[in-house]
Amino acid sequence: MKRLLPATLFVATAAALAAGCGGSSSSSSSSDSTAGSDTTAATTTATTGGTASGTLTGKVGPGFDIAMDKSTVAAGTYTLTVDDQASAHDFHFTGPGGVDVATDVSETGAKTFTVDLQAGTYTFVCDPHSSSMNGTLTVT
Repeated sequence: MKRLLPATLFVATAAALAAGCGGSSSSSSSSDSTAGSDTTAATTTATTGGTASGTLTGKVGPGFDIAMDKSTVAAGTYTLTVDDQASAHDFHFTGPGGVDVATDVSETGAKTFTVDLQAGTYTFVCDPHSSSMNGTLTVT
């Protein structure tokens, strides 16, 4: 069973990735780091443009829980860090402007995405359990 690195490492990683994103219009990178034989963290950045102006945190699992740390934010570019704690779930975030990012169902760990949020309503769901595991983020 995989163990997750402390949340502070993920926040630091997210900040470093956001700083390196610059103004590219579309890019993605992936890196894995291992801190011990059974501790693995995977970070993926999906950039939709711009430099992050805020942070959002999402969580899915270990039970049938899915959540985001904020329910309303101002429009802008955000670093979204998702803590995926169950191999039976994913965290799928979609909304206006073509935002569509997700963790993989079979994987666990932290994933980081940079997303441009426009005014409107965004949804986050666990695709295999979308009727009971879902929520919204309002962007003003």
